[in-house]
Amino acid sequence: MRTWAQVMLCAALTLPAVAGRAEQKKTTDTTETAAGKTTTNLTSNDRKFLEKAASGGMAEVKLGQLAMDKATSPTVKEFAKRMVDDHGKANDELKDIATKKSFPMPTDLTTKDKATYDKLAKLSGDSFDKAYMDAMVKDHDADVKEFQHEAKLTGADPDLKAFAEKTVKVLEEHKSMAHQDKDALKK
Repeated sequence: MRTWAQVMLCAALTLPAVAGRAEQKKTTDTTETAAGKTTTNLTSNDRKFLEKAASGGMAEVKLGQLAMDKATSPTVKEFAKRMVDDHGKANDELKDIATKKSFPMPTDLTTKDKATYDKLAKLSGDSFDKAYMDAMVKDHDADVKEFQHEAKLTGADPDLKAFAEKTVKVLEEHKSMAHQDKDALKK
């Protein structure tokens, strides 16, 4: 039989370990952002996906707007309008999810997307059309993989998983269109 002192010693040794695990669980479930907001119930994979999907969607809209102004091919202009419409709608849906999760949405293009925009902005005519479609093929090939990965493998948040599952179907259409339109420009 244990003495009262042994029970207290055992409790004193166990309590910090239990408290440490509770604190560790808390840090995986909540994250303090630079803006001072707390994001809850998102894994690091979900946070990365949300941020990348949001910034990528924003870039698709801005590049699409640029292409609607600069493209000479009616096919490229039509594709660009579809990018603005579809990605604008997806961005709104993602913004609603981010707001619900207290996750701050990016407000600027990434350095890579800004460089692509700046490069395209300097082009005109057929050179613009080909470069824009090359960028769209590359981007949508990568996007489809990332959204499938979130939907089927790494997504833990049910709202983000559902968004990825729904949106990947649209991205697959975009990918197919981008490849067709790129090939059509070669003729």
